[in-house]
Amino acid sequence: MPENLREIVLGILTEIGENGTYSHTAIRAALDRYQYFSKRDRAFITKVCEGTVERMIEIDYIIDCYSTVPVEKMKPVIREILRSAVYQIRFMGGIPDSAAVNEAVRLTQKHGFYNLKGFVNGVLRSIIRNEDSIPYPDSKKEPVRYLSVKYSMPEWLVSSWLDEFGPFVTGKMLESCLIERPTTVRLKTDNITKKVILDSMREQNVTVKRAPYLPYAYNISDYNYLPGLKAFQNGWIFPQDVSSMLVAEAAAPKRGDYVIDVCAAPGGKSLHIADKMGGYGMVEARDLSEEKVKLIADNVKRADLINVKPVVMDALTLDMDSVEKADIVICDLPCSGLGVISRKSDIKYRVSPEKINSLVDLQRQILKNAVRYVKPGGTLIYSTCTVGHRENQDNVAWITEHYPFVTDSLNPYLPRELWRLTTEQGYLQLLQGVHDSDGFFIARLKRKDFDKPFPSEEEKS
Repeated sequence: MPENLREIVLGILTEIGENGTYSHTAIRAALDRYQYFSKRDRAFITKVCEGTVERMIEIDYIIDCYSTVPVEKMKPVIREILRSAVYQIRFMGGIPDSAAVNEAVRLTQKHGFYNLKGFVNGVLRSIIRNEDSIPYPDSKKEPVRYLSVKYSMPEWLVSSWLDEFGPFVTGKMLESCLIERPTTVRLKTDNITKKVILDSMREQNVTVKRAPYLPYAYNISDYNYLPGLKAFQNGWIFPQDVSSMLVAEAAAPKRGDYVIDVCAAPGGKSLHIADKMGGYGMVEARDLSEEKVKLIADNVKRADLINVKPVVMDALTLDMDSVEKADIVICDLPCSGLGVISRKSDIKYRVSPEKINSLVDLQRQILKNAVRYVKPGGTLIYSTCTVGHRENQDNVAWITEHYPFVTDSLNPYLPRELWRLTTEQGYLQLLQGVHDSDGFFIARLKRKDFDKPFPSEEEKS
């Protein structure tokens, strides 16, 4: 292993910890600079960086058990050196403990902290000696703290999930957040057979397995670079979790429908709905910036679709030209992302109760415009990639309380195995670890009253 790999890891972790860069962004930028590294070395960098961030609460707890200086009081470089070394010692069985310790000490000296070599060495060797007897919090006396440390989840979030979902379901959710989710793709089979697509991937040594719930959803693995696959280049597959695919099923578009997707980037749901309409009708895929809309346009081009129109438009601004024009409006809105922590572990450290409150305000500001675009008798699909009633069920209740909408049963549109009492009532909350998908929320609402005008803001307040 090249000596500088751990130096690169340290740089990435420092970028994440000190500059607030998202881990996937920092890792990708580093790997782009070192494209000549072997697949094994690139995998090491990715594994240590992602794992250290994912397990940070537990790692910090372990360090604090054996350090005279709390983690939060350490110099940033020393903190990240210790964190990455503990991750290697604790969670990477193929790395000799001595290698992790020696490299940590070398990095400490290289970065000018010669006087802290002994401290770093002592902390790590104490952890190694006591690895089988680390004094974790008592699960009965301190259940929230115990679960927080065990699953590296902030205590407020553990407590919130326990209150809403109970201990059994919360345990399943927390465990799932530490399990890597597969790459799931949607097969586009309108002009080519499923067999041709699957054979194409297998010819490139990709492992392909059926995903749950939908016949066109597949999990893939053992590929190096998704855009390098012929099936991707030809627009035959689109990366999308099965939970997200269910949005198009719930929308149930008909040929000739006019659909508005108010927050569409990178366009997966818009493209899926356009596919289901067989090239007829129109999906207007809107998003805030030129950059985001370019992502949509690139995917539309790759899919060779003629019935998707990417548009730059701010969902917070009412578009009077769209009022009561859409058969279907898709509102997959910005949210806390608590359903996709297993894919983006930074989320759990960045979200807070206060941020969720702000997000709910943002969601409702968007919704008050989006509901205006639905024709009388039309459909509104509200979805998020999060769990928790405040961003989900409470928003659905807010819509039906303030606007002429009623919830509409999802059962005619979802696979039977997902039917619940709530799906009959018009919504589905998928929970990671409980369902075989990301955490996700979908609600289907119908615009009612043909004659009743929308209430003014004053009337609603």
